[in-house]
Amino acid sequence: MAYTRKDVSTLTAAERRRFVTAMLEVKRRGEYDEFVRMHIQYYVADGDSGLRAAHMAPSFLPWHRQFLLELERALRRVDSGVSVPYWDWTRDRTPTSAPWTKDLLGGNGRRSDRQVTTGPFAYANGKWTITEGVTDGEYLTRDFGRSSNPIELPTRRELDSALADPVYDTAPWNSTSSKGFRNRLEGWGSGSGAASWHNHNRVHRWVGGAMLGGASVNDPVFWLHHAFVDLQWSRWQQRHRGARYLPARPPGPGDSQRGRIVARHEKMPPWGVTPDKLEDHSGIYRYA
Repeated sequence: MAYTRKDVSTLTAAERRRFVTAMLEVKRRGEYDEFVRMHIQYYVADGDSGLRAAHMAPSFLPWHRQFLLELERALRRVDSGVSVPYWDWTRDRTPTSAPWTKDLLGGNGRRSDRQVTTGPFAYANGKWTITEGVTDGEYLTRDFGRSSNPIELPTRRELDSALADPVYDTAPWNSTSSKGFRNRLEGWGSGSGAASWHNHNRVHRWVGGAMLGGASVNDPVFWLHHAFVDLQWSRWQQRHRGARYLPARPPGPGDSQRGRIVARHEKMPPWGVTPDKLEDHSGIYRYA
């Protein structure tokens, strides 16, 4: 029977408590850090060599869908009634709204060192020490709105612009693709600075701190953010009936993207599942 992913702002006090408890237990068991390591491993950029599975590629959406499912399975081994809620950053846009409450994810980092000192994931509580990352810092950090050079969260209009594109993805199937729903949602643009970050990417930069780069999984909001991104894929499918994941076939010989992206029926590492198998999630979960 399919379970439900809810808007984080609608969770009851008991649902918040159960989600946090399950997250902390997955961390205590050592499973959570495996997710951090996995995301770092598969965060391969355009300029790097090898297959791009998680980012800057068509498989951005199915890869993170499976990633979310794996985390959810770990949570549900702790508490079978828990699922990952989603954060609608087009509506809940202030540093005091859900999910930034003391009983959920805690708030912004303090000014001096960006350390998160409120909520259950604060370092002082002893239950959320950063062990996998690109720096040696042991505590969770955030910098809402990027205080040194302020940016805003994406708006509903910006998200709708991505949803309006009727084609899933287009060549060259990377961060420079100017058309296609996938990159408009993932948010790689031209230019420099804030103007080049859209939707998904700008949210990572708005949260700041640990949410920057391949180790962004260290901030629990990563999952709530990606649940909302996953919901947009579902909404895009509903809006553009019959539209499918692209490319349907691997790039041909001589194509610079040959061996660098995952086609519809090719297996995504590390799970061996294809994008085709992940286009329909209705038998597993639904969104409220």
